Amino acid sequence: MNNIGEGLTFYVVFLFSTTLHEAAHAWAAKLGGDLTAYHGGQVSLDPIPHIRREPFGMVVLPLLTALTIGFPIGFASAPYDPAWAQRYPKRSAWMALAGPGANLLLMLLAGIAIRLGDAAGIFAPPRSITFGHIVGTVGGSGLMEAVAFFLGTMFSMNLLLAAFNLLPFPPMDGSAAIPLLVGEKNGRVWQNLIWRTPALNFVGYFLAWQVFGYIFSPLFNGSLALLYPGVTYGA
Repeated sequence: MNNIGEGLTFYVVFLFSTTLHEAAHAWAAKLGGDLTAYHGGQVSLDPIPHIRREPFGMVVLPLLTALTIGFPIGFASAPYDPAWAQRYPKRSAWMALAGPGANLLLMLLAGIAIRLGDAAGIFAPPRSITFGHIVGTVGGSGLMEAVAFFLGTMFSMNLLLAAFNLLPFPPMDGSAAIPLLVGEKNGRVWQNLIWRTPALNFVGYFLAWQVFGYIFSPLFNGSLALLYPGVTYGA
């Protein structure tokens, strides 16, 4: 697969995974009593309502980076009612966790497909791995190589999206889930602190980029150890 083909595959996986992530936020909010995202059309696997909300973050930036550096960088969001979140901080926390949960589900489904292909003699553990290139093929068919890359990308990218969004720094989802750990009263204090101090978002992004490489590498290698028992990759 050429670089442009890989970049476009990365983008397609990013678009689908991000759409499901935001739809899960919106669906969980609806279940919890906040219909803001539902009325905005975000309780949907159709990417159009999500793209309409964040066209730069879901189309322009990720396509540009996918085709230039080979990996999509982007962002998206689902609207919610802050007053609802203040009334029900734990419901708001579950809404926040629904997005990464959707990514973990996609990762699991991709892993199951990879294992079934391995059991059927179609796929095999590759000799070496890079992000996305985690599935080898038996026989070298071009179609199977494309399917293998797609599944490997789905597995790897959704692990990355889940892990990054679960970091406990604002504005990541892990930060919004803190009320589950500290209780509703302290959760409201935490929410107010974040809302009233926008600079914390910049600090959170900086900290996330600083520590994520140290966190993701062992997570990635550990997930491969579960995917391919007895096969060792990485340090």
